[in-house]
Amino acid sequence: MTALGRTLPRPSQQEGACLTLAPILERGQREVFCGLTGITWLHRKIQDAFFLVVGSRTCAHLLQSAAGVMIFAEPRFATAIIEDRDLAGLADANEELDRVVARVLARRPDIRMLFLVGSCPSEVIKLDLSRAAARLSREHAPDVRVLNYSGSGIETTFTQGEDACLAALVPELRSIDSRSALSLLVVGVLADVVEDQFRRMFTALGIGRVDFLPARSRDALPEIGPSTRYLLAQPFLAETARALDARGARRIPAPFPLGVEGTTSWLRAASDCFGIGEGRFRDVTAMAAHRAEAALQRHRVRLSGKRVFFFPDSQLEVPLARFLSRELGMIPIEVGSPYLHREHLDEELRLLPSDVQLSEGQDVERQLDRCRAAAPDLVVCGLGLANPLEAAGITTKWSIELVFTPVQGYEQAGDLAELFARPLQRRDMLAV
Repeated sequence: MTALGRTLPRPSQQEGACLTLAPILERGQREVFCGLTGITWLHRKIQDAFFLVVGSRTCAHLLQSAAGVMIFAEPRFATAIIEDRDLAGLADANEELDRVVARVLARRPDIRMLFLVGSCPSEVIKLDLSRAAARLSREHAPDVRVLNYSGSGIETTFTQGEDACLAALVPELRSIDSRSALSLLVVGVLADVVEDQFRRMFTALGIGRVDFLPARSRDALPEIGPSTRYLLAQPFLAETARALDARGARRIPAPFPLGVEGTTSWLRAASDCFGIGEGRFRDVTAMAAHRAEAALQRHRVRLSGKRVFFFPDSQLEVPLARFLSRELGMIPIEVGSPYLHREHLDEELRLLPSDVQLSEGQDVERQLDRCRAAAPDLVVCGLGLANPLEAAGITTKWSIELVFTPVQGYEQAGDLAELFARPLQRRDMLAV
């Protein structure tokens, strides 16, 4: 495996001084989307699920604009909007919710799972959606299972909506006992094409049973137990991992599958866990890794030596900074994240440059001051900050695009690099 013409070492326990570098801890004003945003990719992945947000017209507008839904489209999500009658206490909220759910299921008989998704208006917070979900499950059983989770911006940020949804799914997984053969569970929403690529690679490695969470349908939900070993495909799944651990499953520590190095280390961690020999591992991965390395090569000329600053948004910031620095030669100045899960990011933190500044949480004004002072070549941030920064002459990359676009695995490594090269290319083309 090479980057910038050199061989990348296999990650060791001694690499990276970043483990001892104290991050800046900030608890101030933040600029992030709420967890409702996750519905825009969750509803595409779980093909027989419907997501019913209990919220306001603002929630509905957010989802429609984030998903690019046209007025004549019929997606598998909607918003049960709190009206004036609800606010005035003239309508029973639970009766209204039951009525809306009945209408949705009558119109969409293909739905097998329905998620009640809480939002942040105080009227919604007062509702006991978990009790409502249990009641509606009994009413519509066995055809439909009703679950609930919170996408409230008070409780969740951007990608944490996915974490809350998958954590709600874990109690639905059937149990297997410890006498069953070891099985692998890949956790986190992946584009179907990426899931299929990984499934073929695990099969070629000789790992017998491989499941994915979330599954594409309710009937395909995996079984778990003490013989389950799981790989996180996303770094923002803390609650899901905790729920899986409580069911007896065990996490395989690994970097995340971004870029050639990340994907190789992620696959190798699974191979080592299942006793796959190094020779077979190389035979299976070498060709794909070589293609990915060639795809990265053409982007290094533009990206090498460029300085990048990460605002906290998606929790992908640490593995992305590792990918950009080690495989494309970029220089991370500050890597901010809404939350740094030390255990899940341990392997990633070891691979960051020793002089990078980490930050956890956000005080947006202070971070903007640090960003302006650093004068980076590229800033990775949310939509709310991108336009003002562009107006100030700072080139930006929307972090939301890194979640919506398939970026995991060997075949997507070049696409991931291009997402960072494109803003710099645009800047160069527009330069006078």
